[in-house]
Amino acid sequence: MLVLNHSVLTEFILTGFPGLHQEYYGLVSAVLFFVYSVTLIANATVIFLFATNRSLHKPMYYIILNLSVCDILFSTTTLPKIISRYWFQSGSISFTACFIQMYFVHYFGTAVAYILFQMALDSQVPICHPLKYSRILTKSNILILSITAWITSKASPLMSVIRAYALPYCASNIITHCYCDHIGITVLACTDRTPYATPAFVFAMVVLLGPLAFIIFSYCSILIAVYKIANVQGRLKSLSTCSTQLIIISLYYLPRCFVYLAQNVGITFSADVRIVIIMLYSLAPPMINPLIYCLRAKDMRESLLKQFCKRLVPRKAQVAAISNS
Repeated sequence: MLVLNHSVLTEFILTGFPGLHQEYYGLVSAVLFFVYSVTLIANATVIFLFATNRSLHKPMYYIILNLSVCDILFSTTTLPKIISRYWFQSGSISFTACFIQMYFVHYFGTAVAYILFQMALDSQVPICHPLKYSRILTKSNILILSITAWITSKASPLMSVIRAYALPYCASNIITHCYCDHIGITVLACTDRTPYATPAFVFAMVVLLGPLAFIIFSYCSILIAVYKIANVQGRLKSLSTCSTQLIIISLYYLPRCFVYLAQNVGITFSADVRIVIIMLYSLAPPMINPLIYCLRAKDMRESLLKQFCKRLVPRKAQVAAISNS
């Protein structure tokens, strides 16, 4: 049963990187602003390419479109506040705004896990069930899966926020993190957080490990199917078709699994190192993913080159016309 919120706090203070000297504030804010700008431009480019090229209207690229949208929204939820923390020395965030940020941080994180589940499915079906691919992964089925992912992702974060918001906060208001998340907020509650933390942890494990279990199963199935191919060149070609998805999935899951395993085997990190690791695995993939799409996915690469050439040729023609006149 939820208790009434008797909080006396009106705002929280985000420390960012606790051990960072003030002389490096400008550099850190510039780096974070660069990361945010690249993330926005790169993912917006992917969305633009999808919108302007019908050749990209395939199941795989619908999944990539969802991931790009999610990456933009997650970065916009987290980065502007921490940039202002170091750029304008504005580390405070209102009580309600912190919980709103917490909700969207966990919501978009959950949505990404479900989108990667779809990506693993898109890798498995054409290799393990090639004759059924056109019937299983249709545009309508991908649309249904995508809408389901965005809707079902709301449940766990919403429940966690409602339960955490009801806790009394009457002690410290300093959050040792770059953004508001469930653990960072609830450790500040002046009551026993176990009844609230345990369900949140269970939900987090289900969200993280549920899709991961299917992803592992999918790629084990792919390896078994590829092993049965007699031709070595055929094996390499089959593996290359799912390499893009595998790289993206690895960027999301491997650092998270490392952090969870390290905590369970007794490896401890300082607050600075822990926050740096979390920021790296939270913010690097949204910036790197579009580069992987454009370099590894043939249709995406060709569409990008086509757009580039389309804009380059008229400029050359214009320069030539001016020089001739």
